[in-house]
Amino acid sequence: MFNVVIEEPYEFVPPSYSEWWPTVVRLYLKRYLRKKYGVHSVECRGVERLQASLDSGHGVLLAPNHCRLSDPLILGELGKQINRNMHAMASWHVFKQDWFTRFVTQKMGAFSVYREGVDRQAINTAVDILVAGKRPLVLFPEGAISRHNDELMPMMDGTAFIARTAAKRREKSGNRGGVVVHPIAIRYYFQGDLEASVLPVIEDIEAHFSWYPQGDRSLVQRLNRIGQALLSLKEIEYFGAARTGDFYERVDAMIEDVLAELEERWQIKEQEEGVVSRVKNLRAAILPDMVKNNVSEEERRSRWKQLAACYYVQQMSHYPRNYVHRSQQNILEHIIETVERFEEDFTDQARVHGPFHVVLQVGEAIEVNSQRDRSAAVDPIMQGIRTQLNTMIVQLAAETTLV
Repeated sequence: MFNVVIEEPYEFVPPSYSEWWPTVVRLYLKRYLRKKYGVHSVECRGVERLQASLDSGHGVLLAPNHCRLSDPLILGELGKQINRNMHAMASWHVFKQDWFTRFVTQKMGAFSVYREGVDRQAINTAVDILVAGKRPLVLFPEGAISRHNDELMPMMDGTAFIARTAAKRREKSGNRGGVVVHPIAIRYYFQGDLEASVLPVIEDIEAHFSWYPQGDRSLVQRLNRIGQALLSLKEIEYFGAARTGDFYERVDAMIEDVLAELEERWQIKEQEEGVVSRVKNLRAAILPDMVKNNVSEEERRSRWKQLAACYYVQQMSHYPRNYVHRSQQNILEHIIETVERFEEDFTDQARVHGPFHVVLQVGEAIEVNSQRDRSAAVDPIMQGIRTQLNTMIVQLAAETTLV
């Protein structure tokens, strides 16, 4: 299980406001993106929309889709285009990986948020940044990395709450301009040799299962078999036996059964929309006594098992239906993403593939009203973000290479 839950008291990591450090880091950004993430080129579109909002004195919130670990650094290229550094809200676990990651992440302007509770320091810091309006603020409204570029996960309303709170404060302070949100579509295009890139990973996973080499089958057939095997292993772990039936119905049933059992155990009455939000609520219930060391060793082991289950069902929720079968469009990226998820779920690591070309598309500004229309069933800000992101992602996906 990737180290996303930290069993120690939370300490807020504030952002650096240095203008010097981000400039230095950006000198090495292209080399780092190429080596670490296989990103060889970045193209920014619609930059004039963002520039116009900055020139008007608005506090600017950027709301990108979040499909890869490299997304925050990719946005550094957009910062170069507008000659502005940025701030970003990042999960606390990012700052707990190693000293270098913490150092660079903070110096680039990021600050921590505690996903296992209400982090008022993070919220207040985000609001302060928007009120000051000196730098754009990056918030990823999906709340987690999806690993699928062409589909959005359910979004969390915290983005709208922060934007609206900042708009109220700007109104009272008499600042020039208001608060606007620019959705940012991030689309990765794989430009390498697909088979040369993914076959070693597929063969390694098959070898772990002690399977005879499956070279007589197509890539999609081999991925389907690996997916079935990984799902069956998890079903045996959680339910004692592998289930039968449609693959995606089994995935949905496993996610629901695991989460429902844990929610009943922890007396969580109100179910949030989306697996990410439900997992967040469970972690918020499970973790506090572990951090305070108020549990026995036996109970601690039990809770870590529950946290691992939360992690894995959230990972399973990131497999869109029929993702590698869809009309042959986007198949290159869909296969790469599926292979990466399989390897990550199986080994907690994913090899670097590439080269990737990345397009950042800046959406139209969404003006933030300080008062929410309570008659609307869906928050207008979140609806505007989702609508624009979906439209831009579909348009960008249409440009991809077909297999």
